[in-house]
Formats: sequence, structure tokens, C-alpha cells
Amino acid sequence: MTTAHTATRQATGKVWLITGASSGFGRALTDAALAAGDTVVAAVRRPAFLDDLAAAHPDRVVPVALDVTDHARITDVVAEVLLWYGRIDVLVNNAGRGLIGAVEESTDRELRDLMDLHFFGPAALTRAVLPQMRRQGSGAIVQMSSMGGRFSFPGVGAYSATKFALEGLSEALALEVAPFGIKVLVVEPGAFRTGFAGGGALQQSTALPAYEDTVGPVRTGLPGTDGKQPGDPAKAAAAILSALEAKETPLRLPLGNDAADAVLAHLRASLDETSEWGAVSRGTDYED
Repeated sequence: MTTAHTATRQATGKVWLITGASSGFGRALTDAALAAGDTVVAAVRRPAFLDDLAAAHPDRVVPVALDVTDHARITDVVAEVLLWYGRIDVLVNNAGRGLIGAVEESTDRELRDLMDLHFFGPAALTRAVLPQMRRQGSGAIVQMSSMGGRFSFPGVGAYSATKFALEGLSEALALEVAPFGIKVLVVEPGAFRTGFAGGGALQQSTALPAYEDTVGPVRTGLPGTDGKQPGDPAKAAAAILSALEAKETPLRLPLGNDAADAVLAHLRASLDETSEWGAVSRGTDYED
């Protein structure tokens, strides 16, 4: 910890800890929390990217350096926030990136790095904030997943695997922490103009010619959508805040017409398949 950051601070409204706060959903949620009168600890790899926001809201935005794959730093950041404000009301696990590649194309290193970023980092942050949230009898954990956390398609198997894992963890978590007054919200966006499809946020595995027909269209098509996606991050942030304020916060919240339609179609297909194979499924018990 730096000496400049050790003094107790006065919080306005709720205290948010948001990872990946410099762009995309993280920046949109930071803006929305500020508009609601709250205080944001904005965790990013390069805090200088938030100098403009910190200057505009010197008492309510605190940028901190955090790589969510650095678990020792996670412990320090959470301890620091609790020292400043005495509480964390909302944790948003938002930091992330994309990876395009067939399962056979994805290397072990690529899979592990993505799992560290999308699963083990959020899990560590969640564990770090829970003791204090349980003591205060309130709090919310927002897991930024994707419609790819509900179903998958060629080229995004590794990405979806990390989001599937996060959603499975969060479903159990929600039931475990509800008695303590803590909410868990899993957000499943479709295509939004967040910069996810462009720049360094989207990486690609080395291509194999065998998968040109199935993965090739994703390799070329997804980057081309950057800046043209139908989803508005500001509206997404407003929807997330509304869900958190609701008396009955949903466990999962698809965002965007594309996500809502695709999730419903997947659920219907899954129901149809399970029903079709019901007799086989139910015929595997011992007979009394």
C-alpha cells in the first residue's frame, strides 16, 4: 500500500469495487454508480486511464492498480478499500477479454490464462469481500458473464468454458449467501459496443485449416462487428442497477435482444432434447 492511500475516506452512497473499470461495461457501470451518488473504487491495470474521471469526481472515484490474476494484490486492494471506507457494498467482477479458436486450436496456456482472468480472479475477489459483507448483513456481487455463459458455438469454446464455470460457481454462491442478505447477479450480455470485439481485448488462437468452415466465419466476422453492435453499454448499466435495487434480484440477467432471444431458444432446445430422451434418462436406475 502507498502512504497516500492509507487515510480513512468518507464515502458517499454505496461503495463499489469495479474491475476493468476503464472501458466497456466497467466504465459504464462506474458512470452509472456516480450518477446514482455512489463512490467507486475503480480497479484497472493502468490507473492513469482514469485520471479524467478521478479529476472530475475527486471525492468519489479512486483508481487503483489491479491485475485480477494477482491474488496477493487482490488481498491488498480489498484490505485497502476496507481501511478507507470500512465497507464494500457492491463488487463487480468485470475484467476480461475474448479468445477465438477451435477447441483443438486452443493451447493449454491460452485456456489457463483465460480461466485465471475470468474464473479464478473473480473467485478470489469474491472470497475476499464476503467476510465483510456477511458481517454487515448486506452486499451484492455482480458477475459479468455473457450469453456465451449459457450456451456455446464454434470458435468460442474456451471463452464459454470460463463463463460456464463462473456461472456454476455463482449459482451455488447465491444460495449460500442469501441468508446473509447478500445478492448475486450474473449478467449475460449479447453484443454491445464495449470495444470487446476490437483492439487487444480479442485474441485468436493459431488457426488450423481443418476448421476454416466452422471457425473461420467467427474469426473474420466478430472483429468486423466492433463499433456496430446493437447494445448500448449505458442502458446495460442502468438495467444492472435496476436489477440490484429490485426486491427480488434475478440470478441471471440476459441483456440485449440478441441475448434474450438466443438464451430462450437454447432453453427451448434443451427442454425438447431432455424430453425426447426422457425415457432413456429415466431407465437407468436399479429396479426394486
